[in-house]
Amino acid sequence: MKYFSLIIIVAVIVLIIGGAYFLYGSFSIENIPDVLVTEGSNTSSDTSDDTSSEAEEEEFAAPDFTVYDGEGNAVKLSDCLGKPVIINFWASWCPPCKTEMPDFNEAYLEYGEDIQFMMVNLTDGDRETVDTAKEFIASTEYVFPIFYDTTAEAAYAYYTASIPATYFIDSEGNLKAYATSMLDAESLQTGIDRITE
Repeated sequence: MKYFSLIIIVAVIVLIIGGAYFLYGSFSIENIPDVLVTEGSNTSSDTSDDTSSEAEEEEFAAPDFTVYDGEGNAVKLSDCLGKPVIINFWASWCPPCKTEMPDFNEAYLEYGEDIQFMMVNLTDGDRETVDTAKEFIASTEYVFPIFYDTTAEAAYAYYTASIPATYFIDSEGNLKAYATSMLDAESLQTGIDRITE
């Protein structure tokens, strides 16, 4: 009887772990069909006709989160509903993040009235602080809005394991494309086109 109970407990644990793994795989950001840029790549992917009509019809609601502006005010992604949004995760110690910032600044200057740019600093309080991020931005001429993810809520919501990472959300709050690597101006424009069509 003792061994039978142990077998039942082990079986239940295996089922729970297997179920969690399946659900994580099913709902992970990585399963969105419209990858703008493949991981580690710096070129736009080809959105060819072999993308199923099922995938095109399926909508992926962008996970909501709260970040903080430069004055410490809470800002939610859902506050931007009704306007396309570009979320870019970055840090001042990240060379690829710095390399793509001029293109984001140019895009903000062109589209800033029509698209909400959320340049989200991964502010872990150790390697990156609000002060170090502000010092970096002050040393540049960038004018896009900066937000601070001091609780890692946004990073967790988007499974952000590496940066830079960029997400393109339409005006209805649906995630249309993402990139888990540095973007060039052409790839950034491709993402913009997908949320402004």
